[in-house]
Amino acid sequence: MLSFLPKEPHHIIEELRTKFRERRRTLGYTQKELSARSGVSLGSLKRFEHSGDISLESLLKLAFILECLGDFEGVCKPKEKVYGSLEEVLG
Repeated sequence: MLSFLPKEPHHIIEELRTKFRERRRTLGYTQKELSARSGVSLGSLKRFEHSGDISLESLLKLAFILECLGDFEGVCKPKEKVYGSLEEVLG
């Protein structure tokens, strides 16, 4: 994939799946421990780490326990206006 093109949804899902699994491992949680701490069923966690399939609520619960919930704050954030000229800024 060309790096200047936006990523397709399946690529983002794959990245999230991989990043969450690695974060869990880095923090030293087993799947069972993360499941218990987050309230996400073990089956849902295993499915997510295998296929990327998970509900938004469960994903956010995992992110909270894995200390990365704040990373979601930038999603759909309004973009700053980009001006094409000084006249537009002063205008």
